[in-house]
Amino acid sequence: MLIGVGRHPTDLAPLTTFRPIGRFDASLYNAIVPHRTDLLTGLFKVFNVTGSGVFTIPLRIVLLAVLLVRRRWAPAIGFALAWAVSEVAIATLKPWYARGRPPTPLVATSGYSFPSGHATAGAAIGVAIVLAFLRPGHRRRVWFLVAIVFAFAMAFSRVYLGAHWFSDVVTGVLVGSGAAVGSFALVESIRQRRLVDPIDDQPPSTAGAPTDPPGT
Repeated sequence: MLIGVGRHPTDLAPLTTFRPIGRFDASLYNAIVPHRTDLLTGLFKVFNVTGSGVFTIPLRIVLLAVLLVRRRWAPAIGFALAWAVSEVAIATLKPWYARGRPPTPLVATSGYSFPSGHATAGAAIGVAIVLAFLRPGHRRRVWFLVAIVFAFAMAFSRVYLGAHWFSDVVTGVLVGSGAAVGSFALVESIRQRRLVDPIDDQPPSTAGAPTDPPGT
């Protein structure tokens, strides 16, 4: 997606390097605008608030605090790292691509369009919560599906509201979920290395081994 969208002048959005992406962005936007309803607009405006920093930052702080109070150090580090990586990615990619937003959005927007900060945060938080608070098993798999549905609902809401192009939100979901999965995988890998049995690091025992005769 990063290569396919590419860098272009801000006012030429949704122009993309791989042209079918930009054409689909424009056609989907034009298809959605005539079919907006008051009900969906009101619902997705709620998503607009819950996906903003006003809501996600306090939520992340509370969840991280819960993990720390429970002394679940590895999940806490993974959660914090996923938060940091996703935020750094957005702060770096948005100004570098400098992509323009769709015309006449239904909500207030700021900054550039690519990738979507709401979609990134929604995916990163959803996946990180499942990985941090649920142990492997059937229940975690079920909640992964819930996290995926939530992430794509958040992503679609941004396209519906005219705040982002479709490729913005797809990339945001990939960046957010990738940041969460990668962060927890890194922490788990380090944790597993530290749990290696110390006996494995000791030199082999010489008990019972033949010894040289005295004086040799």
